[in-house]
Amino acid sequence: MLDAAVGFLVFLLVGAGIVVMLGPGNVMRRIASFRHPGKVASVFPSRRPVEVVPAALNPKTQRVVAAAGRLSNWMRAHGHEDVAREIRNAAARLNGNEAAGLYALQTALRRIRVVNISDTAAQERLKALVIELRTAVDDRFEQLELLPFRKP
Repeated sequence: MLDAAVGFLVFLLVGAGIVVMLGPGNVMRRIASFRHPGKVASVFPSRRPVEVVPAALNPKTQRVVAAAGRLSNWMRAHGHEDVAREIRNAAARLNGNEAAGLYALQTALRRIRVVNISDTAAQERLKALVIELRTAVDDRFEQLELLPFRKP
């Protein structure tokens, strides 16, 4: 009986020495690789995947995105798909690279100057939407200090 106890103690000490030499992370990885029984039905329901929420936008950036959306929808409704698409793409770039998105919106606003509409009420609405977007873009440019602005 004493021989069995001594043998078990030697076995535990040798095993502990091997674990120390390998390191705890490596040992846990090896143990985990041994016990993969395959697909087993879970007793508990699986957790729903966590939705990734984009970082909150600055309020002035939100104003730019909202104004761009209104102008884009108006342009699309009046048959200017290419300009509307350009505005939507530029507004989408604001989430990833805000400066590049603002510059793209500024370029799209330059293209809108060429658009001519025969209806005077529609032309006034277009002008109001463009002024709203231009003001929002200029405010955000000034806040980010991307363009040189003259102090009044």
